[in-house]
Amino acid sequence: MPFVYLRTVKFQDTDAAGVVYFANVLNFCHEAYEASLAETDIDLQDFFRGTKAAVPIAHARVDFLRPLYCGDRLAIHLTAQHRDSSAFRVDYQIYKMTDSEQLVSRAVTEHIYLKNDRRTRTSLSLELRNWVQRWNPNQES
Repeated sequence: MPFVYLRTVKFQDTDAAGVVYFANVLNFCHEAYEASLAETDIDLQDFFRGTKAAVPIAHARVDFLRPLYCGDRLAIHLTAQHRDSSAFRVDYQIYKMTDSEQLVSRAVTEHIYLKNDRRTRTSLSLELRNWVQRWNPNQES
């Protein structure tokens, strides 16, 4: 089952033409990512401060299917899966909330887990493995 993050497009998210600026779609996805981490009781200050490890995005991709405008209500569906012992992938389906949900964009981010001391890849922490497992659509409930 995906994590669902609700958000309304704000004026500041748009460009001069009144359409959501393309890079802001990844910002929306990152907001959903942060909310999903918090939902699994990961301490966001500690996680993003990187005191134990760093979790950079190694790859990102966005597919734009329909434009978004100020005031549009969105539902961002997030799922996660392991890539290997030191990496995971997050998939986002972004829906515009109207009478029914309308898919407007898809995105993917791929993350790696690095030891903080030497910035070398290492196995995901237990809390991050649990986070991936919780939002993995192939997991049995």
